[in-house]
Amino acid sequence: MERQEDHLIQATAADSTIRLSAVVSTNLVAEACRRHRTSPTTSAALGRALTGALLLGHTFKDLEYITLRFECRGPVGGIIAEANAHGTVRGYVRNPLAEAESVVPGKLNVGAILGRGTLHVIREAGHEIGLAKEPYFGTVPLISGEIAEDLTHYLATSEQINSAVGLGVYVGPDGESITAAGGYLIQVMPGIDEETLERLETQLQRAPHVTERLRQGASAEEMLLEAIGEFELTVLNRRPVAFKCTCSFERAVNIVTALGEEEVADMLEKDRGAVLTCHFCGEVFNLDEEVLESILRPKVN
Repeated sequence: MERQEDHLIQATAADSTIRLSAVVSTNLVAEACRRHRTSPTTSAALGRALTGALLLGHTFKDLEYITLRFECRGPVGGIIAEANAHGTVRGYVRNPLAEAESVVPGKLNVGAILGRGTLHVIREAGHEIGLAKEPYFGTVPLISGEIAEDLTHYLATSEQINSAVGLGVYVGPDGESITAAGGYLIQVMPGIDEETLERLETQLQRAPHVTERLRQGASAEEMLLEAIGEFELTVLNRRPVAFKCTCSFERAVNIVTALGEEEVADMLEKDRGAVLTCHFCGEVFNLDEEVLESILRPKVN
């Protein structure tokens, strides 16, 4: 089966009293896991976090950046996922080789590698138009470590929005290939009547698992249609999404420059250069003697 392009859609249903988003993120999750050389269970955890960040990043009005920070006591140590309003996401895990024994045959035990801990959500807006607002910080305890349940808990507790989050990542039998990844976010808005809410809840309980449908080649729209059943879906927009980091050679130079002349001179004398590795994407930047010398060279106005 030919792998489809990563994409995200936003939609409404039931006279706009139900707000929905869904994303197919197979390629971007595969790219992130390749870069970080993650174990099978860590691949599932990182993939779910990246997918969740994309979904939440298209939920809040005027949002520019959203960061999900999972601080946990399990062997993975922590996960960071950062998405923006343009459909790009990046992230990393503290221990990419973390693993845990499966409890359910054939199901990766993501909850066990996260364990107990805290989810921090940081939302930022206004930077692109020069009117940066104070970032919003939300914090909730992890209730399961399964990520989808923790995001649902966060939205209900910190945002007071009743939501259903479904996330799935399928790691191939080789333990490396990501053959399916994606998820959906369904939220009920003020004004929804009890009958509609009950119908939606009943349908969501019957909906096929996200991973199952993704492996069958379902698009983001098809996932939502099956999740909400008889409700008519109105798609508002569709956009591509991708793994993309903001690091660059220029930024690496700026980071070293900020260390100060004494530290740069020490690097030049002892190491004849500097090597920086980006946590978010694994990209390696080599700053040779010439670059360090240029940093130390007096600037002419």
